[in-house]
Amino acid sequence: MMTISTTDPFKIFLTSILLIFSLVGKADYLLIPMDEESQTNHLKAYGIAFLSLEKTQEVEWLLNYRGGSFLMAYTDIFKAECQIRNVSFEVISDSKAAAIRKQISSPAVNMEVVKLEKVPKIAVYSPKSKLPWDDAVTLVLTYAEIPYDLIYDTEVLADVLPLYDWLHLHHEDFTGQYGKFYASFRNAPWYIQQKKEAEDLAKELGYDKVSDQKLAVAKKIKEFTVGGGFLFAMCSATDSYDISLSAAGVDICEPMFDGDPSEPNYQNKLDYTKTLAFKDFKLVQNPMQYEFSNIDVTQTRKVKAESDFFTLFEFSAKWDVVPTMLCQNHTRIVKGFMGQTTAFKKQLIKSDVLIMGELKSAREARYIHGELGKGTWTFYGGHDPEDYQHRVGDPKTELDLYPNSPGYRLILNNILFPAAKKKKQKT
Repeated sequence: MMTISTTDPFKIFLTSILLIFSLVGKADYLLIPMDEESQTNHLKAYGIAFLSLEKTQEVEWLLNYRGGSFLMAYTDIFKAECQIRNVSFEVISDSKAAAIRKQISSPAVNMEVVKLEKVPKIAVYSPKSKLPWDDAVTLVLTYAEIPYDLIYDTEVLADVLPLYDWLHLHHEDFTGQYGKFYASFRNAPWYIQQKKEAEDLAKELGYDKVSDQKLAVAKKIKEFTVGGGFLFAMCSATDSYDISLSAAGVDICEPMFDGDPSEPNYQNKLDYTKTLAFKDFKLVQNPMQYEFSNIDVTQTRKVKAESDFFTLFEFSAKWDVVPTMLCQNHTRIVKGFMGQTTAFKKQLIKSDVLIMGELKSAREARYIHGELGKGTWTFYGGHDPEDYQHRVGDPKTELDLYPNSPGYRLILNNILFPAAKKKKQKT
């Protein structure tokens, strides 16, 4: 029987060839593309990234690379989860991943790699009782299989917020006017029940009025943000929150809301220095009008549904990493949608606030962001990105019909934002 010695040149050559082929064929990474053409389910893809973090596996967020793709170490578990959730993926080698990173690092391209390392602990501020409307954030978190906790006034005032990284404000009225639904729904069972529950809770927590309790909650949320929390709000939780802060110590509620008249000349007693986003706004003083202030454009805009789209700004991925993360999408043109607060009048937005999405022709901002102390906040106008005019009592949106929704992707960008490794600010 013929043998080949360990010094045989032929054996060395054959071994080298086999080693090369094994390295080339090795599956080291899972790439989840997020461009329009390749991804079958953009929304559930975020859930895969979140799952990787839960399994203590770092995720690389490839900003502006194929729609903001995700790159993670290959495991059979992640591959199986992608298949189960109908999320498109590509198995790539270590050398291919290195080539992608090299491409992204080039100063000639507007791309960046951000490492996601921490599992964000998520809270949604919402009452435990069933409401006659749904919340886009809880819908998409559930759909993407991202866990969250429901908290409300009792928990906030008991100082649980420091336990969380990210807080979403549900469709809420922080002014104590019950969403200004009085004119249309004061006789509706759900409205009567909601008002009673709110008044009972205020009394239980030691407050004479719901408006006083909501102001206390708003202040706790502000402290959370100043201390390094990530705040996200949609629809009426955006402008009513700032109005509540500006009216601290001022009674702006009429008798049908709190049992006594509003304070005379209350408009001139507002303090805009206390707000996060808005300035110089005028309150709607008519309690029969379904509107809080002139911050919102819902009642004044002349935009037809078929032409209602807003544009996301393009930021420098290497220099403006935060807004770049928050604007990742497979399109820069996003379909508009209405809400009690649809969008924000641009001239009433503070100068230090970053506008990330706008309908320029109507001079309205849809998607805005700012810093507060060590934390950040993001306000997103509208109620449901895939239900143009969601009304009280309408059925919830079935996200299986909209797995590639650009509007819902903006919400999920904010969910992953707290997981990002903090970078030193470039100067």
